Amino acid sequence: MSPEEIEAELERLHPAGFSWALYCAGRNREEAEDVLQASYLKILDGAAAFRGQSSFKTFLFGVIRRTAAEYRRRSAFRRLFALRLKSLEPEPDPALAAGVEERATFLAALATLSRRQREVLGLVFYQDLSIEEAARTLAISVGSARTHYARGKRRLALRLAAGGPRG
Repeated sequence: MSPEEIEAELERLHPAGFSWALYCAGRNREEAEDVLQASYLKILDGAAAFRGQSSFKTFLFGVIRRTAAEYRRRSAFRRLFALRLKSLEPEPDPALAAGVEERATFLAALATLSRRQREVLGLVFYQDLSIEEAARTLAISVGSARTHYARGKRRLALRLAAGGPRG
């Protein structure tokens, strides 16, 4: 792809890329912005080269995931602090309570899944990737992705049917 085509694809995929970066950054918006910017720089500078072995979206999501992992390794202290803050949930405003309890229940149930199960489900359901594309993005086998997908869906359904997380 030419540099102009790459830039056009990055611009077209920016909303989905930011959403995935936000997920990879543990919903930390500032970290997601840093990860996404670093990912774009890697691609535009040629440090991460698209070779056409997958869709550009799958390639981009893989670069974002790896960049987020690098970012986490370099900033372990900030990550631990963010996890502690994430566990402190404020009291919901009664005026905004519609759907908040259901969302909290869903997010708590989702948190009981393994990291890999959450990643596969997130890529398939929220990023509209196939299981095969999710496997390439996560650098795992398709069989492994299918297993994580099936187990994650089953475990999530059981948690939600039981009324929430149980660890």
